[in-house]
Order: sequence, then structure tokens, then C-alpha cells
Amino acid sequence: MTNGFETLAIHAGQEPDPLTGAVVPPIYATSTYKQDGVGGLRSGYEYSRSANPTRTALEEALAAVEGGARGLAFASGLAAEDTLLRTVCKPQDHVIIPNDAYGGTYRLFAKVHERWGLHYDPVPLHDLDAVASAMTQKTKIVWVETPTNPLLGIADIAALAELAHESGALLVVDNTFASPYLQQPLALGADVVVHSTTKYIGGHSDVVGGALVAGDKDLGDELAYHQNAMGAVAGPFDAWLTLRGLKTLGVRMDRHCDNAERVVDLLLAHPRVTQVLYPGLSEHAGHEVAGKQMRRFGGMVSFRVAGGEAEAVQVCDRAKLFTLGESLGGVESLIEHPGRMTHASAAGSPLEVPSDLVRLSVGIETIDDLLADLRQALA
Repeated sequence: MTNGFETLAIHAGQEPDPLTGAVVPPIYATSTYKQDGVGGLRSGYEYSRSANPTRTALEEALAAVEGGARGLAFASGLAAEDTLLRTVCKPQDHVIIPNDAYGGTYRLFAKVHERWGLHYDPVPLHDLDAVASAMTQKTKIVWVETPTNPLLGIADIAALAELAHESGALLVVDNTFASPYLQQPLALGADVVVHSTTKYIGGHSDVVGGALVAGDKDLGDELAYHQNAMGAVAGPFDAWLTLRGLKTLGVRMDRHCDNAERVVDLLLAHPRVTQVLYPGLSEHAGHEVAGKQMRRFGGMVSFRVAGGEAEAVQVCDRAKLFTLGESLGGVESLIEHPGRMTHASAAGSPLEVPSDLVRLSVGIETIDDLLADLRQALA
């Protein structure tokens, strides 16, 4: 029987506890497990780096909502990315990344993996000819964010999957901004989905985590081997909090999208806003593609202001209900200046973001209160 998204989010991997009937998976706060004789593992558990029942519940739920063969939960999104790269790539291999990737992802490539011998090229992923031209015999991964962070660019997942596979490369999609509720990359041909579960999946700004979901079982098993060997796993309480957040992802994302659309309307009409970046706008270059591969257009909005960097910083400082802070995807609304905050590590690189840019993570508060706060911040 095929279950809907919300049903999977609430039930996949989360059968009532066989001992007590508890409908919420317990937090298994244990490092090790009694074995039934040497090598006799009870339900496959021996040590909680290798596997933990609370983490297993989250991993099964993540695989279900992404339509994948295997899900893996990590201590952070970057831990998931690092494990994926060191599983699939070796020194002298090559990866194509977005030319406006998340600053932390860029830092991982530029400051960590490049020293290890992994080469990369930032490419505008909406330009399929540019991607094809950047492919080499050593290209192992085409790394996609869609929407991108913070410019909200859109990449055609299905077209890029075809292009990557023709060259023997994997297509990896960072689905953090869209969430599995709004976008299903594996169904569009992607090989692996990456998440910072800190964001929309956790949804309450109270836990840090990451995830990989593989479409192929063999690749999933290889990733799981490296997850255990490298050890950056999600702890049981973190897994429990993330699983709790996943249960309400669908209803939260609908409100995030509702509120973001109203925020966009206000920004479009405001004389001090020079550009609004949101894939739901018909004039957005990726609007048509986003409409095909996303359920709705998300809760992230970026905009540019008249007055340059100084004014952008002041808008962030004047906001009151929009909390000045990094991260995104929580129930509360956040505002930030990417150039000085989340994307400071990209300064001076091809991924440097405009200095007059402001990024909003639109939360689920009463929309009239959010609009009033933005009006006074822009005044």
C-alpha cells in the first residue's frame, strides 16, 4: 500500500514500542548492547556508533519520505557531506558545484577537500551547456542545490541527472531548502539527497543534524560503512528531536509557503527594495522548472535593498520579530546578511554574494505581525 507523505513522516520506522506500546520511539541512551553469546547480536545492535534504535527509526523515516533505499543520520549536514565525498571520491577526482553554493559547502571543498586533492569547479547549474563543458573524465559528482543558498537559483534536477549519468558521475542534490515535502530529487533521477536536518526537517531550532538518502541500496550500504568508519553519527536524543520535527514537516511547510508568498508581495511593492529573489515569481529565471519539480516554492526569500551594504545591515539590525541569526527553517522567522554571516567564507571567491543582499527564513508566526516588522525594518 502506498502511503502519503504525512503518513510516512508519522509512521515509517516508528512502530509502537513492542515492550510498552509507546507510540513514540524511545530514546535509547546507551553506548553498547548485551550480546547473546559471542557474535550473537540482538536485533543487529552492538555499539551505538554503528547503530542505535532511535537513530534507526529516524533513518528509516528519512528514507521513506525521500523515496530512497537507505537513509543515514549524521551529527550535522556538513558531516553528512564530508562522509559522502570521502566515500565516492578519491584524491585527483573532480566535482562540479553550484556557483552560488552554501558557504559551508564551499568552505568544505575549498579549505578541506582541496588540500586532500579533490578538485572542484563552480558552475551556473541552470546552464546545461556550461555544466557539460565543465565535465571531465575525473568528474565523480555533480553537486546541486535547488533552490540555492542564498540566491534561490533553480537547477533542473532531471536534466542534470541525465547529463551526469551520461558521463558516469553521480547527481547529488542538497534538498535542505525545499525539504522532502516540497521536492523529491530521487524520483527525478538524483542518486543521493543531502540534508541539513537542522533546518526544515528538525524545524524548531533546537537540534543540529544532517542526513544522506541514497536511491540505490549498494551505494547506501557503502555510505553506511563509511558513516560507521568515520563516526560523525547523530546521537540518540538528536535523532529523537529530529524525528519529532519530521512528523509535522508537511503542515509546517504549507504555512512557511503561505507566509513567504505574502512577504514577497510586500517586498515587491516596497520602494526601498530593488530586487526580490523567490522562485515563485513568474519573472524568476527558474520559475518554470521550479513549478515542475517542486510542490510549492518554499519559505526562503532573499532581497536586495537600495543603499547598498550599509542599508542591508541596518535592515537586519532594525528587525525585531525577525530574529537576527544564522540558520533557517525553524518555526521562528530569521533575518541575516549573507555577505557578513553565512557566506562570509565565500568572500573574494567566485561564490561571493551581493553585499546589498538580505536573506529571510520566513517562519510560521501570524503573518500580519511579520509584515508589520518588515515595514518598520525597511522604513
